[in-house]
Amino acid sequence: MVTDIITLAHFTIEEQRRLGVGSGDFTSLLNDLSTAFKIISREVNRGNLVGGLGSAGSDNVQGEQQKHLDIIANTAMLHALQSSGHLAGMASEEMDEIFHIPTRYQRGKYLLLFDPLDGSSNIDVNGTVGTIFSVLRAPESVERPTLKDFLQPGTSQVAAGYTIYGPSTVLALTYGSGVHTFTLDWTIGSFVLSQANLRVPERTDEFAINASRLRYLEAPVRRYVDECIAGKDGPRGMNFNMRWTGSMVADIHRILLRGGIFIYALDSANKRTGGKLRLMYEANPMAMIMEQAGGMASTGRGRIMELVPENLHQRVPVIAGSAAEVDRVIEYHIQDEVKAA
Repeated sequence: MVTDIITLAHFTIEEQRRLGVGSGDFTSLLNDLSTAFKIISREVNRGNLVGGLGSAGSDNVQGEQQKHLDIIANTAMLHALQSSGHLAGMASEEMDEIFHIPTRYQRGKYLLLFDPLDGSSNIDVNGTVGTIFSVLRAPESVERPTLKDFLQPGTSQVAAGYTIYGPSTVLALTYGSGVHTFTLDWTIGSFVLSQANLRVPERTDEFAINASRLRYLEAPVRRYVDECIAGKDGPRGMNFNMRWTGSMVADIHRILLRGGIFIYALDSANKRTGGKLRLMYEANPMAMIMEQAGGMASTGRGRIMELVPENLHQRVPVIAGSAAEVDRVIEYHIQDEVKAA
């Protein structure tokens, strides 16, 4: 029924009233973010009709080949948010340096970090992609934030979330009081509350890992995966299914709804760079989502959100999902270290 519709803006206002925190600035920032997500969703859906497929012929700061839609999504985020008056600066996985708000626009009190199009390897095959974002508070009276201002641990996040562009466009959001999802209703042009206070199921029979990397895994993670593969005949005494989409957003969204564990651990192939996924644009916001939904997020050796960032594009291992499963992998790391001592 129309009377049952709760929009993102309405839900946020009511939650802030209930918690006695926040301001109209934050609500307006979310509104501007939702505009960017609508634009990206439209461009993703149109695909090659707008020249969105294929390589852009350029590399990002990580040396990864950019897709046309990577650049389109990044531009959409910058254009939708630079004039909002709620941000002091932005940083993107697709850009080498901090994006400073042009002087003609008012500065705000928040910093935004984002991966404009996660899972872009799926673009050309019409696979699921998404946008990940993290909101930090800018130091007071800062007109032009520096790199140091952005390098805050995940525990300092004001809000975090992701938008998944699948059969429907869904926004998952937390601002420290649970995780809520909103589905884009194109008939009214708004994100509408679809699920409130989501909890990651404690019991699970699924794990997400790129099987092509199994030979590189460290012993504790390999032990965990081998036990899952062994199924009911192994030490776990139950069968597991493996799921992997090539999009962190898609895998984390499935785990948020069905339970499971996402593994992109430290291994012999990515050890030199410290891991695969980016702390500021992927690991921290997804860790906040997981923890706020009752799950866990770890490097295998420590809580992700307690890491003190060293640089804007720092990479880290990520093991996230149902708390009992993540805790098991952590315990295997501890046992391995004791054994080696």
